[in-house]
This record gives sequence, C-alpha cells and structure tokens, in this order.
Amino acid sequence: MITAGIIGGTGYVAGELIRSLLIHPEVNIDFVYSHSNPEKPIGIFHQDLAGISTLHFTDKVNPEVDVVFLCLGHGNSSKFLSENEFSERTVVIDLSNDFRLTGNAQHGNRNFVYGLPEFQSHTIRTAKNIANPGCFATAIQLALLPLAEAGLLQNEVHVNATTGATGAGASLSATTHFAWRQDNLSVYKAFNHQHLGEINQTLSTLAGGEIGEVNFLPQRGNFTRGIFATAYTKADMDEGALVKLYKDFYKNAPFTHVQDQDIHLKQVVNTNHCFVQPRVVGNKVFVTSIIDNLLKGAAGQAIQNMNLVFEWEETTGLHFKANYF
Repeated sequence: MITAGIIGGTGYVAGELIRSLLIHPEVNIDFVYSHSNPEKPIGIFHQDLAGISTLHFTDKVNPEVDVVFLCLGHGNSSKFLSENEFSERTVVIDLSNDFRLTGNAQHGNRNFVYGLPEFQSHTIRTAKNIANPGCFATAIQLALLPLAEAGLLQNEVHVNATTGATGAGASLSATTHFAWRQDNLSVYKAFNHQHLGEINQTLSTLAGGEIGEVNFLPQRGNFTRGIFATAYTKADMDEGALVKLYKDFYKNAPFTHVQDQDIHLKQVVNTNHCFVQPRVVGNKVFVTSIIDNLLKGAAGQAIQNMNLVFEWEETTGLHFKANYF
C-alpha cells in the first residue's frame, strides 16, 4: 500500500479523486488539504461521500507521502510547491495547467512529464512528476493522435467541443448559475482557449514537425458533466484504412475505444473511458470523441498516471460503469 495526499480538497475534481482513491486497492489517503476548512468532514463539501468516509480536511501537509495530487486553481500549483517541500521520492501529479508546456515543465529540481498515457505511457512510467492534461485537451488529442502520427494533419483542423457545467469548477459564477445555464448554449474563448498550447505541443511532437492550425470553438452545455468533441480536416483516405489506423494506434490503450457506430455522451459519463469514432466524409476525415471531464479529463487520468508510475495495472481502481440511465 502507498500513501496519498490531496491538495485543494473541496472542488469537483478533488471529490472524484477522493471517491476513486477510497476504493483503490493499493492506496490509503493520508490527508486531504484545505487551508480554509481544517477539521471539517469531507462530507460537508462532497455530500456523495457522507456516510462512506470519515476523512476530515486538514491544513497540515505530510511531506513524506508516496504521491500527492495538486487540485489547485491554475497558477497556484507552482506557488504551493515553492512554499511546501515534499520528499524527493514523493510523486507529484498536478491537475492544473502550470507545468503542461515544455517551457514550464521545470520547477526547482522537479521536471514534469506530460501525462497523456495514450501519447507516452513509457515516459510516464519512469516519471516522478506528472502534469495531467486538461479536459478539453484530452478529448481533442485522443481524437487526433492517430492522424498526427500518420502525418495527416497538414491542413487546418476544425474542432467544436461542448463541456458540462462541472468543467467550470465548483465556484459560482454568472455562467454556472442554474438560471443561466439551463436551456442555454454558448461559445467562449473561441480560437484562444488555454488548452490549445498543450494540444499543439503534443500533436506537433507526434507528427515530427509543424501541423496545420487547430481552430477550436469551445462551448458550454446545459448538462452536468462530460465533453462531446468533433474534429475534421481535409485528408484523402479510405474509411476502412482510417478505422484500421485508429484501431492499430489504440490497440494497447485500455481506456480509449474506437467505435464503428454513432457514439453519445451517456456512454462515458462516470467512467475513465474515451470513445472515438473516425469517419470519412468526401475529402474530409471527421472524428467524434467523448469523455467524462472529471474522470478521463482530470481525476481518473491522474489515477491512471499513478498506476503507471507504481507499476500496477493501468485500470486499477478505475472500473466504473457509465451512468447510462
């Protein structure tokens, strides 16, 4: 058994992380840190865990835990690590965007590896510090990785992706209020979403050079959780060859599944799975990708990365059934 700590324990992602680690057969949660809620039961904020766990928040950190998950707002992880030292043997898994780009990957003596298992699982296995991908970035990259490796992203790529309300975090804002979100749909950060940096970094690395511009239109949906993404680009290709390309690429990926039939969001909500459906329409390749933003897009992928580092089966503790009905 290993010990785990969670920093920033009151948000949606932290709640899913706690829920998942409580049933992980190889992990004991040592502490859940919240500087503003010490001694309070976690069930106050994560009411789905009331009666399941007796854990309480703490404002103290154990620097000797085997793994620590940083569930802090973007820009706060680097600050926290500067103010709090962990053992050299402690694996740090950050769920913010602080260390995802190569230029920001070094923090003190810690060098962060980008934690998209379908992209570089072998590198993750030997890492001590992991930058978990963003939720939109995960869905979009999993839709496009096989095309990048095959050199089929030389033309512009057009992406439209819709996320549920939990993608905005637990803090209230005008666009997460029920009266605004319900029966509504909106575009935000068109063409300049913060996840574009990591998307371009991964795809160009896999392609071995420059790729066509990725045009990304993010949307807010009026559902709770999940990401539904579509992407298309010009590429003359037979559909049978395209499907084979995807199935070959993901043949060893336990959580990413290539589908022949139409896919929909309920197939992945509450799971760490990603479904992708590649198609050919005229002279275009069209790919649909679906994930749960809180699991495969955040907490579940963080645990998947932990499993790789500690040499357990990649799926350990992540056998969740979708909330289909």
